[in-house]
Amino acid sequence: MSQCRCYILFVLTATLIIIAGFMDSSAFAEGEDLKENKKIYITSDKMIAESEAKYAEFIGNVRAVQEDTVIIADRLKIFYKKVGNNGSISDEESIEKIVSSGNVKINFDDKVAVGQHAVYTSATGILVLTGPDSKVTSGTNSISGEKIIFYRAEDRMTVESGIEKRVEAVFYSKEKEIEK
Repeated sequence: MSQCRCYILFVLTATLIIIAGFMDSSAFAEGEDLKENKKIYITSDKMIAESEAKYAEFIGNVRAVQEDTVIIADRLKIFYKKVGNNGSISDEESIEKIVSSGNVKINFDDKVAVGQHAVYTSATGILVLTGPDSKVTSGTNSISGEKIIFYRAEDRMTVESGIEKRVEAVFYSKEKEIEK
């Protein structure tokens, strides 16, 4: 195999390792996990709740913590629905979607995801991170783009470039050089 092919194979393998490590970690709770009473602790400067619209918005210096996951943002809006057994309406609430905006930073394990906007949809398990400097760092490795989409159920991610900046990935190898 040529040196170029080995390098491409190495980069693809490193990318898959980062993606698999990220996907195994719970950046956000799955809908089922929330039913198991995994508490989310949120602090902010202000909160606005709209019962009819079924959301609560936290504004200013927001910090949300669930187990080992921490979300920091200027604003965080949680959309919920009331559900019961067999789809009937009850007092039990389930999170449908979490929308974070302004200086979003999500810490979990040894990974950090940053962007200007993040949307997590519980039903699909999809996290969309957007903004011109969106980036995911795992140890010394990182990938950045304007839009990063995590498909948690499928253990995959898509990174898209913006108008002025292309997708960038930085991977470090423990080996000294690529074999020929």
